Amino acid sequence: MAEEKPLPFQYQFAAGAIAGVSEILVMYPLDVIKTRIQLQTGTAAASSEAYTGMLDCFQKIVKTEGFSRLYRGISAPILMEAPKRATKFAANDEWGKVYRKMFGVDKMNQSLSVLTGATAGATESFVVVPFELVKIRLQDKASAGKYNGMVDCVVKTVKNEGPLTLYQGLESTMWRHILWNAGYFGCIFQVRQLLPKAETSRGKMVNDLISGAIGGTIGTVVNTPLDVVKSRIQNTPKMPGQIPKYNWAFPSVVTVFREEGFGALYKGFLPKVLRLGPGGGILLVVFTTVMDTFRKWQS
Repeated sequence: MAEEKPLPFQYQFAAGAIAGVSEILVMYPLDVIKTRIQLQTGTAAASSEAYTGMLDCFQKIVKTEGFSRLYRGISAPILMEAPKRATKFAANDEWGKVYRKMFGVDKMNQSLSVLTGATAGATESFVVVPFELVKIRLQDKASAGKYNGMVDCVVKTVKNEGPLTLYQGLESTMWRHILWNAGYFGCIFQVRQLLPKAETSRGKMVNDLISGAIGGTIGTVVNTPLDVVKSRIQNTPKMPGQIPKYNWAFPSVVTVFREEGFGALYKGFLPKVLRLGPGGGILLVVFTTVMDTFRKWQS
């Protein structure tokens, strides 16, 4: 992403992995709350046990299931975060080189930043789908007693629904990541241009935190409807001879809109944006700090 002293792929991969794990350790409970709210539909959303908002969901989980439930399923994201975030930043840098050469430009610009981010998002989605599916099923309240953990979830899913089920929701995941990464990296480029140039490492860190947080917020605004349907697609067990209600991304968006209204497409938005806004800042700060450290080691 940075254009000073480009480092080999393995350094970008390692920095992205460290950044991803750092972010998830801080922000994971918000992801659990987001998923719970997104999966509420029909009668479940109207029951007395339904979550009326982020704080209500947090309180009910802690009160009825225990605080540890806020970290249920974290093993899958932890294992996923290293390759996921590493792929995000490394692919963004590598695709940036490809597009700069393809279009004959020396430096990144706004349009290339959006295009590069979108392509990196598509690349990243192939890595994350199986982990996302396992995470969603472990986070769902209805599945609490069905799986004993990540490995048990994988084994039962493959045994009952077939190995290809682990890639259920690939298309919706791809759209989710294309939109988020395009918004994230595109905004980072634009905001960095608008902010005063940092003269110190502290100033650079503040600029990265601001631009990353704004990028994460815009990416979340753009991709939340696809995230809602992705959660539902991946949480729907495959039944022989039946076409799932939620199957493909954009038809599912239409279904949710028609049955539940526009607001349902932004279910879980508050915990999601509270995670990925500041989380986007944390990601960028840790990534650039680790990359700067690698550059110092190299020199």
